[in-house]
Amino acid sequence: MIKFATISTKGGVGKTTLTADLAGLVADMGLRVLMIDADIQPSLSKYYRLKHRAPLGLTHVIMKQNVNDDCISRTEIENLDIILSDDSEGILQPWLMSRVDGAERLANALRSPLITDDHYDCIFIDTQGSVGPLQNNAALASSQILLPVLPETLAARELTSGTLDMLERLEPSPSFRNRAGPIRAIIYRQDRTSDSKLVAEELKRDFLKLEGRVTLLNTAVPSAKSYKEAATLGIPVHRHEPHHRTMSSAYD
Repeated sequence: MIKFATISTKGGVGKTTLTADLAGLVADMGLRVLMIDADIQPSLSKYYRLKHRAPLGLTHVIMKQNVNDDCISRTEIENLDIILSDDSEGILQPWLMSRVDGAERLANALRSPLITDDHYDCIFIDTQGSVGPLQNNAALASSQILLPVLPETLAARELTSGTLDMLERLEPSPSFRNRAGPIRAIIYRQDRTSDSKLVAEELKRDFLKLEGRVTLLNTAVPSAKSYKEAATLGIPVHRHEPHHRTMSSAYD
């Protein structure tokens, strides 16, 4: 089982859309997928329509370190389930900060009998767009970290410095049972301008300075209205745009 956590050191970079589209794509490829909305703003929880809403959600998973049937909601997309964010009063963050094991509770919960290769092939965890206990939990629960970055000079520079801080924060402690997975950066909303291409090249050089701890993926998500349209419709973008007349489609 592969566990992906989509993480960013700043908000507004497309984490939720990227998470939802990837999860929907993998589910349509026939794999069994579980999404986890670990953001205090439950955008992923509202992305796809549900055919079954579970009575429990993220709060139970974190506090009890357990995932059971009462935590797992079913979307209308076949093979795609979700653990909903249900912390409307914002109690999880301070509660986690008061716990000695506060950073590892999600990872421990994902060892529950329902979270095995017999039930799921992939897990996608969406996180908040700022540093905090829930982001740390998602990182330590993952086997791969996805790091979306906008191809803008200022955003790229902020990402490099923020990523260094994140790497230091998640440096494994001998007392920790869990370890954060390798970080894969992906350029998000890339347009056809020369500036966008220059920023991409700058990112590659900057990540070389991180000594292999961050890899910039060859795939870039283009800037296209189909992604916003699919989010509005509540469907994966590859379903919304299977073909395009002049450029690669979202499906491609």
